[in-house]
Amino acid sequence: MINHALKRKLESRILPHVQMPAQYVGGERNIVIKDHAGLRGRLAIGFPDAYTIGMSHHGLQVLYSLINRREDWCAERVFTPWPDMEAKLREYDVPLYSLETFTPLSEFDVVGLSLQYEISSPNVLTMIDLGGIPLEAEDRTMADPLLVAGGPCCQNPEPMADYFDVMITGDGEPALPAICDAWLELREAARQDDGSYASGEEGRRQRSEALAKIAADLPFAYVPRFYSPEYSDDRIASLTRTRSDVPETIAPSVISDLDGTPLPTAPIVPYVKCVHDRIAIEIMRGCPHLCRFCQSTVIKRPLRIREVDTIVDAALESYRNTGYNEISVLSLSSSDYPHFEPLIRRLHEVFRPLGVNITVPSLRVNDQLRSLPELIGSDRRRSLTLAPEVARDDMREQIRKKIKNSDLIDGCRAAFENGFESVKLYFMCGLPGERQVDLDGIVDLAETIATVGKEVNGRNARVTASVSNFVPKAHTPYQWNGMQSREYFQWAHSYLYRRRQIRSVNIKCHDIETSLLEGVLSRGDRRTGHAIRLAWERGARMDGWTEHLDPERWWTAIADAGLDVNAIVHQKYELLDKLPWDHVNVKFGRAYLEKEQTRAGIQLTDMAGAV
Repeated sequence: MINHALKRKLESRILPHVQMPAQYVGGERNIVIKDHAGLRGRLAIGFPDAYTIGMSHHGLQVLYSLINRREDWCAERVFTPWPDMEAKLREYDVPLYSLETFTPLSEFDVVGLSLQYEISSPNVLTMIDLGGIPLEAEDRTMADPLLVAGGPCCQNPEPMADYFDVMITGDGEPALPAICDAWLELREAARQDDGSYASGEEGRRQRSEALAKIAADLPFAYVPRFYSPEYSDDRIASLTRTRSDVPETIAPSVISDLDGTPLPTAPIVPYVKCVHDRIAIEIMRGCPHLCRFCQSTVIKRPLRIREVDTIVDAALESYRNTGYNEISVLSLSSSDYPHFEPLIRRLHEVFRPLGVNITVPSLRVNDQLRSLPELIGSDRRRSLTLAPEVARDDMREQIRKKIKNSDLIDGCRAAFENGFESVKLYFMCGLPGERQVDLDGIVDLAETIATVGKEVNGRNARVTASVSNFVPKAHTPYQWNGMQSREYFQWAHSYLYRRRQIRSVNIKCHDIETSLLEGVLSRGDRRTGHAIRLAWERGARMDGWTEHLDPERWWTAIADAGLDVNAIVHQKYELLDKLPWDHVNVKFGRAYLEKEQTRAGIQLTDMAGAV
């Protein structure tokens, strides 16, 4: 069951020489270990980032629990090793393995990776290569695991298309089991009398035919090898099917009954500190609002909720199975949950006697915010986090985020009156149609809230304005717009810093190079995959962590791959132009996005030189 030989090699030769070895040994509370000999299929669920990030991701716990409820399948976990661990694995010729049974990735039937952040793309290649699996999908045979990708980065699947057999959009709960079962049947049918699989050209042909069957039968399964891109003037001109039996466009996978889909009530409890050490309970999927900048609100449709009893019962069972002292209710906009107040009161009623804190990380700014601090306040939580996105009401009309500064200020006043000491505000700069007065508004609003704190408590409140650089994402009404230039963001950040006058207000602007790279990797076509591979071959590892990112390595790789950054990131598209992600469908479709782009009342302009 457990690969003891590999485990002993790790313990004797490798783990004593790497940092935080506990993240590589498994054995945590609530893990599931099954005897592979009694199973039909084996799935490795991977997260292309460090253990401390992956174990904080709710989706991984959901899919792990979902698959392990089945008697005929197991799900085991794998994460990207840090560079010191990668070096030791390569030095001793040890493959990347699962944490449950120390099984090499190449021995699983299916390997599923969640693509959450474009900058982490090289980590995917590290995992595939270290796992002993051919890097390019076209080089694999039926003897190799099926490589499946899901997550928000699959909304534009093209940059990573060369490395995955199947890519999924939408909800993973219905899609992943269906793909796993379909692949197992196809793999068993291809097995030869001696138990092996055909190799070489015949093995690759068999795999291609099996993948065509999956593409034809499962509408949410995008198999990139059957779609051939053509280019004109440094942009995609068409994406042509190479087989008539695969669909022209890909539909998202959708759960219709969220309340009937079990929550993970025995989540794995890490033995090392992770980004989030708490119970996470998803109360709602989707968002009732239609903000024009937001990709999540488009791709998570339709809106679905869980009932209060379902949530409270799952939270209580999770507490009994973990002992965590904090429960976080999750959704895109938790305070828009239709039974929000009764839910929070019920949770407090059940968990306060147990010493368990309830947190609500995603609050909407509206007139309800005035009453929320009293409802959600606790002895342990002294900071309120809100996302006004922009600072002027007229700009919010354009981006279709229907909130008002008056509600935000009144809500912060109520928070200070209920013992909160600081406020964190999330803003964006570089939105289409942005004016200097919109930047003024960010500082003015932050400083106004600081002075409200002084009115309540006698001293200026601590306010952090976190300013991200806007990237027009696929499947949003702004997808046709260009991204602002490096020079613009440099000027905007400097302007914000200079304009601040109150010392308790902190302006934190996101790294410009990281944002521009995100623009390339989220808006690129299939040729972008070559740049990702070049960056990886030249040492790109864990680039989602600031201390590991080398922007120059990326820009050199992008140039060597022959990509035109201006065409990919900064130049506008016309409404009738082909987009790299047009073959991926979303609810309401492209016609809705075109209408919303027009209604925004801004001109499609090239942003490369705007300062």
